[in-house]
Amino acid sequence: MTAYAIGHIRPETMNEDILRYIEEIQSTMDPFGGRFLVHGAEIEVKEGPWPGTAVVIAFPDIQSARAWYDSPAYQALLPLRTRHIPGEVILVDGVPPGYDAAKTAAGLRAAAGL
Repeated sequence: MTAYAIGHIRPETMNEDILRYIEEIQSTMDPFGGRFLVHGAEIEVKEGPWPGTAVVIAFPDIQSARAWYDSPAYQALLPLRTRHIPGEVILVDGVPPGYDAAKTAAGLRAAAGL
């Protein structure tokens, strides 16, 4: 099942460290099957505050996402971003093929006795 690394970041001033991070991040993702789905796109906020932008990276599964984030190559590169760009990053599983939210709601409804 596809898993995602999702970042909510608030870029500040561009500098050499950030450019190096952007130049080198793909090479840290390649061994784990990672690919950008969202990177550098303008976002449209519909609900709540959302300062900054979003990054979404897809991995074949959650184990690959964890292995990438924890890899020596990425951990060596990571400070180039974290020293200059505040934000949050999460790893999360996607839904399986054929996922049906109505079925999930039915299960939740039954479990809650509603």
